[in-house]
Amino acid sequence: MTDATTHRPHESATKRYERLVDERKCERFVLRLYVTGMTPRSCEAIAAIRGVCEQHLAGRFDLEVIDIYEHPALAAGEQILAAPTLVKQLPLPLRRLIGNLADTERVLLGLDLRPDP
Repeated sequence: MTDATTHRPHESATKRYERLVDERKCERFVLRLYVTGMTPRSCEAIAAIRGVCEQHLAGRFDLEVIDIYEHPALAAGEQILAAPTLVKQLPLPLRRLIGNLADTERVLLGLDLRPDP
């Protein structure tokens, strides 16, 4: 992959944009979803994130679900204060989405999969 700021000689703005979009489509997303047990709210968050990932990141995501009751040290290390919390570790920048993850547009925006309105 090339650096997003690299300009190729005589490359039009449209071609550069298309190249950057193609490169973005190859990026692998590494996500961690922190939940509190298998409560209805946790199950809804898991289903919502899996649905978004399967629809928009098919074949290019790793999703790890972490129960903070079972692994409190992991949650403390990430400074997780509320659940559910989705952490996008890669691609950078790191992002955190806290609370209701059923709002697909909010999740896509948080994962940098949709441009700002």
